[in-house]
Amino acid sequence: MSKKVLVAPLNWGLGHATRCIPIINALIDEDFEPVIASDGAALALLKKEFPDLKTEILPAYNVEYAKKGSNFKLKMLLNSSKIAHAITAEKKAIKRIVESNDFHGIISDNRMGVRHKNVPSVFITHQLTFLSGRTTSINTKFRNKYIKKFDVCWVPDMADDPNLSGELGHPKRSNIPVTYLGPISRFNYQNLPKKYDILVLLSGPEPQRTMLEKKLFQEFERSDKKIAFVRGVIEEKQKTYSKNNITVYNYLTGIALQNTINSSHMIISRSGYTTVMDLAKLKKKAFFIPTPGQFEQEYLAERLKINKLVPSCKQQEFTLKKLYDLNAYKGLSGFSTDIDYGELFHFFQSK
Repeated sequence: MSKKVLVAPLNWGLGHATRCIPIINALIDEDFEPVIASDGAALALLKKEFPDLKTEILPAYNVEYAKKGSNFKLKMLLNSSKIAHAITAEKKAIKRIVESNDFHGIISDNRMGVRHKNVPSVFITHQLTFLSGRTTSINTKFRNKYIKKFDVCWVPDMADDPNLSGELGHPKRSNIPVTYLGPISRFNYQNLPKKYDILVLLSGPEPQRTMLEKKLFQEFERSDKKIAFVRGVIEEKQKTYSKNNITVYNYLTGIALQNTINSSHMIISRSGYTTVMDLAKLKKKAFFIPTPGQFEQEYLAERLKINKLVPSCKQQEFTLKKLYDLNAYKGLSGFSTDIDYGELFHFFQSK
C-alpha cells in the first residue's frame, strides 16, 4: 500500500515550487507517493518536472505586486482579503482531498491553510521573522499564529552561524517547533565550459517580473557580452530564440537549467531565498536586484552585500557599469548538507 504525502508549494514566484523538487525526489526514494497540490505556474512547473505524479489544484492567491516599490505595503494590504479568502478556500480543498485519499503526511511550503488535524502536517518557511518595516512585529505574530497550528516547521537553513537567512530564519524568540534542514537545492555543481558571460534568471509575481525583464533587455542590447535570459514564464512548450548577443528561453527545467547556470560566468537575478540557496550550491558569482518594496529580498541582498559576497542595487538604479565591481565580492560559496530524509520522513510514519 502506497504512503501518500501531499506536497503543496505556494504559487508566488517559482521559488517555493523549485525548492520542493529535492523533497519530492527524496519522498520517492523513501518509497512514499508524493501528490503535488498547487496552482498556476508553480503547478505547471512541477507537472513538467514530475509528469507521472498525481496533482491537485488548490485555490489561487492571485497576488500582484505594486509597480512602485513605495506602494508595496499598500498593495499587499489591498491583497490581504484575497489571501484570507484563499486560506479559507485551501482549508476546504484540503478537507475534500484528505477525505477522498489516505494520506500519511502533508508538506505545505508557505500555504497557511494546507493542513489537517488528522494528518501529520509540516510547514516549510525560511521566514519566522516576517520583515515588513514598521509592521514587522504585527505581521510576524499574525503569520506565526498560523504556523503554530502545524505539527512542525521545517526551515531550510543551518541552525547556527554561518547561515543564509539571518534574522529571517533565526528569530531571537520563538515558541514554534522548528527543525533546521540545512540549505536545500535541486542542483549539483559541475565545472562546465562557459557558454555565457551573463545569465539572467527572471521569476516572481507580475508586473515586476516583466518590468525587470524589459529594463535588463534594454541594457544588454548595448553589450558585447554573450547573454542568456531565462524568463521564468511557464508555457506549454519550451521555446528559444536569439537576438544578436542575447539568447532567450521562456523557461528551463531540471538538468537543462542546472547546466545553463553551471556554464555561465555570472548570474543576475532577484534575491529570493531559493535562488540564494541554489547559487550557493553552485558556487556562483552573482548580482542581485531585489523586488522593489519586498523587505525579505531587500534584507537578503543587503546582508550579502555587507558581507562582501554578492553586490546588489535597486531596480531603477541598475546599469551595466554596476557589474564592474563584481570582482570585489567573493561570490556565494558551496555548502554540503547531507539531509537524512529517512529520519526526517519518519515523522509521517506516526500515522
